[in-house]
Amino acid sequence: MAQMLRHTLLSARDLLITAGPFILLALLLLGLAYRLLDPAPPRRVVLATGTEQGAYAEFGKRFAQILKRHGISVEVRITEGSAENLALLRNRESGVDVAFVQGGSDAGPAASDSDRTELVSLGSMFYEPVWLFYREDAARRWLKAPALTSLAQLPGWRVNIGSEGSGVSVVMGRILEANALDAGKLTLVRKGPTPAVVDLIDGAIDAMVFVSAPEALMVQMLLRTPGMRLFDFAQAEAYSRRFEFMSPVTLPRGIVDLALDQPPQDVRLVAPTAMLVAREDVHPALVQLLVQAAQEVHGGAGWFQHKGDFPNTRNTELPIASEAERIYRSGVPWLQRYLPFWLANLIDRMLLALISIVAVLIPLSRVVPPMYQFRIRSRVFRWYAQLRKVEEAIGKRPSGELLRELDGLEARIGRVNVPLSYADELYTARSHVAMVRQRLLEGSPS
Repeated sequence: MAQMLRHTLLSARDLLITAGPFILLALLLLGLAYRLLDPAPPRRVVLATGTEQGAYAEFGKRFAQILKRHGISVEVRITEGSAENLALLRNRESGVDVAFVQGGSDAGPAASDSDRTELVSLGSMFYEPVWLFYREDAARRWLKAPALTSLAQLPGWRVNIGSEGSGVSVVMGRILEANALDAGKLTLVRKGPTPAVVDLIDGAIDAMVFVSAPEALMVQMLLRTPGMRLFDFAQAEAYSRRFEFMSPVTLPRGIVDLALDQPPQDVRLVAPTAMLVAREDVHPALVQLLVQAAQEVHGGAGWFQHKGDFPNTRNTELPIASEAERIYRSGVPWLQRYLPFWLANLIDRMLLALISIVAVLIPLSRVVPPMYQFRIRSRVFRWYAQLRKVEEAIGKRPSGELLRELDGLEARIGRVNVPLSYADELYTARSHVAMVRQRLLEGSPS
């Protein structure tokens, strides 16, 4: 048993030594492919959202929970909104990888073509209606009527249009410009949502503008606050034709509270589409996960969409990331339905490289068997040179001396270890030694 084990280990060692360069080359090619393809996504990502009580922040928390299931930590960074998010994305030193961006925020004069090439869209996530809330008593005071019916009636009003870093001020500025309203005729206030809501309730301002998903807590609260009214954009269709990033949407009657019939009638709104935007160098596997998370977070039915309407690739002002487009077109990769994400992603991204490596190595692998055969047989064949010398020395050197050399040669050949499949070579060599000895004993010439 010990002898058999010894032979087996020696055979395995010979095979390993023979195939060593081949294995080393395969490992080298695999390592090079892994380095070039970089299949493993980073374990941490920074997601810029918006104000603390806004919808972006709430969605950011849900994204963090989903990605945590795949071992990726998400830092949710609170910001003033879309304008700041874009600035953070374009500043590599900020560390921000992905951000929610409101439609229209990237279309201003500050956004040059060179800036645009640095960013890609992961799709449109949800509608973000423009919510213009105003006090009913303000309408009675300024208009002698219970409702504001046109933006042209705003001159003289005190209106909060959001802080400087938010996308609200950008969109509202464009709306005011489209209505030929001179900003100098309004008292424009630039505060964040929370202090602005306090001012609106206290009567310090007459109106305020949100651009947010209906999930925002401030929107939900104001829709239920007595004395507050929501502006009806009667020209919603015209806004959507003038601005490509806007869509006409309707807040259905009773959607806020069916029992209380709030709102008491349909309200027409205009809605930019919120995008998930990333730097173009964000890891493709991370893009996959983010799009899948977006489908889980935003794929359901809501106040302004049916189930499955979002996320999508429509109404994006930035090019769609190729990996995101792949998910929208083909769905979740097949392997991810059955394997853990890290393993499915590794196979998916390395598969083409593995096929290429195998195609290169298969022809080279044909060299291994002949090399292994040569290595085993050379253990026996190397003694033939000494055997020939002995045979050629018959009649020229003393027979006793030659017999001792033959005995030593036969003993050394007997100690040679070869696999059983090559044992015939060993016995052939020993028979040749015996043949030379016979000639020597018979005194026959070489």
